[in-house]
Amino acid sequence: MGKRKEITDKDNGKQKMWIMITVIIVFFAMAGYAGMSYYYSDRFFRGTTINGINCSGKTSEEAEQAVAKKAEDYLLEVKARKLKSQSINGKLIGYRYVSDGSISQYLDEQKPYKWVQGFWKKQNYTAKENMIYDKVKLKEQLEKLECVKKENQIAPEDAYVAYKDSKFEIVPETEGNTLDFNGAYQALSEAVAGKKRTIDLNSCPAVYVKAAVMKDDSDLKNSLEECQNLIQTKIVYVFGEETVTLDGEEIRNWLIFDERGQLQKNEDELRQCVAEYVAQLAATHDTVNTEREFCTTSGRTVQVYSSVYGWKIDQEKEIETIMQEMIAGVQINREPVYAMRANARGMNDIGNTYIEVDLSAQHLYYYQDGSIILESDIVSGDMQYVERQTQPGIFQLYYKKSPSVLKGKMLENGKYEYERPVTYWMPFNGGIGFHDASWQPYFGGNRFREGGGSHGCINLPADKAAELYNRIDESVPIVCFY
Repeated sequence: MGKRKEITDKDNGKQKMWIMITVIIVFFAMAGYAGMSYYYSDRFFRGTTINGINCSGKTSEEAEQAVAKKAEDYLLEVKARKLKSQSINGKLIGYRYVSDGSISQYLDEQKPYKWVQGFWKKQNYTAKENMIYDKVKLKEQLEKLECVKKENQIAPEDAYVAYKDSKFEIVPETEGNTLDFNGAYQALSEAVAGKKRTIDLNSCPAVYVKAAVMKDDSDLKNSLEECQNLIQTKIVYVFGEETVTLDGEEIRNWLIFDERGQLQKNEDELRQCVAEYVAQLAATHDTVNTEREFCTTSGRTVQVYSSVYGWKIDQEKEIETIMQEMIAGVQINREPVYAMRANARGMNDIGNTYIEVDLSAQHLYYYQDGSIILESDIVSGDMQYVERQTQPGIFQLYYKKSPSVLKGKMLENGKYEYERPVTYWMPFNGGIGFHDASWQPYFGGNRFREGGGSHGCINLPADKAAELYNRIDESVPIVCFY
């Protein structure tokens, strides 16, 4: 009995020892695993590659540096026509890598406790290589290349149109070779931006100036025809009873020829000459932005300025029209292209049909063919407030609307300063217009000076507003004055 107990105690001792050993092993294994998990909390697992670079055990910063080093190891080989290749080193143009944050993101997505997977599972990442470079330095490096030097270039001479013996003709071409610096720079810029390591300038169409204009070139023949048309052009401008003529003799003075008689065809310079001609035409015939003497019904003579009424040549459109007519060799009698038109010619371009608004007398007259067909007392803008005073000038009706609601400015609370329904609304100067005003106790007199004026509009009695509404149209000048 005693012997059996002794054996049992021995077995129990061994069992406890193995349990303790197992616990110790497990503890150290777990501690080791936890330690490695901590190690890989800011490092990439074993077997990790980014852009083909082994980044095992690297921090995101170290991985960024490795990717940057590879990306920044850049050399651009430049092949030029009939010259030896030359290279531009990336360091000389400030070629460098800029992180997009993807490497840090890859590391953030990594689960540290799965570090053991790195022994059998490979992880291949791709990070976008955002590269930047100094454009000024690239241009400086381009300037140093042999292909840019003038002594290595032969200038081509195209066929051209020349003026000889009082006529235009085509002079045959002579070929040559020259480099377009801007085109070459653009090609290099695109190559660097595209991370290309070789560029053949000969394959870039914008780099070399081609001697491709031959004497039988269709465009050149068209150019010859255009030149012939230029001096055949005749435009007779009609300003009422007055006429002004633009013909080939004048146009001939706008053309520039070199010592060989070659026409220096420069559309920009020709357009500038046309622009100057049109500007002078406008200066002598436009009436917009000028003051006019206006004889009032009361017998006064006042000066009335207008920037929105009168004759105004649309200079841009007129320039374009002349350019097209010169190309076609047009002979024509016509008016200029107008941006704005008045009702009459001459100093008094208002004509005999207009609306006179005497703001001092607070009275309106509607003239048709020189006779008054409507008149009325009015109330204009309140003179006690500068922003409400009715502005003088010459205007024209925008449109008519019946009925309508007049609204003031929007307040901070989202409501309008005022909302006033009217039956007849006839705007002619921004938010200023004619309308009926049933709230006015009377019209005329000094109400507009004594606090009873409008916000700038011309207030009318309802019957007069209705009559005006039925008569007025967009062509009638509206003359406002004090």
